[in-house]
Amino acid sequence: MIEKEFVTKIQIYSYNELNDEDKNLVDMAKEATKASYAPYSNFHVGAALLLNNGVMIKGANQENAAFAGICGERSACYNAGANYPGVPIKKLAIASFTRGDFVESPTAPCGVCRQALLEFETQANQPMEVILVGKEKIYKVDSIKSLLPLAFSEF
Repeated sequence: MIEKEFVTKIQIYSYNELNDEDKNLVDMAKEATKASYAPYSNFHVGAALLLNNGVMIKGANQENAAFAGICGERSACYNAGANYPGVPIKKLAIASFTRGDFVESPTAPCGVCRQALLEFETQANQPMEVILVGKEKIYKVDSIKSLLPLAFSEF
């Protein structure tokens, strides 16, 4: 038997410790939660991404009665893919709002989003920094691969 351990390194920041570029993304992700349509879960997710060409794009989760909605992260990424095909995503920030306030602990993407984000990262052949926003703490990882170590991939 071989045993292998996977370690995810997370950098923890306060908002004030972030650089201006990251602050802008965090602010934009928080703003994007207002565009969320979440009448069933009441869990509003906003995402903001920065493309290599400097364009910033927002996305928000959109639910429906058939529970076939889309998460904020994929909303932003698919927008980028449709409007800026082939332009890599440099960074992605994710914020969540529920019960009248932003969540205390940063929320990580769901499994479907992790897989979709990994494919964007793989196609671009460069890491995508991920910024997870909590009320007081902000987590940063250098690559979506850090959040999906045993990814399904044909690449």
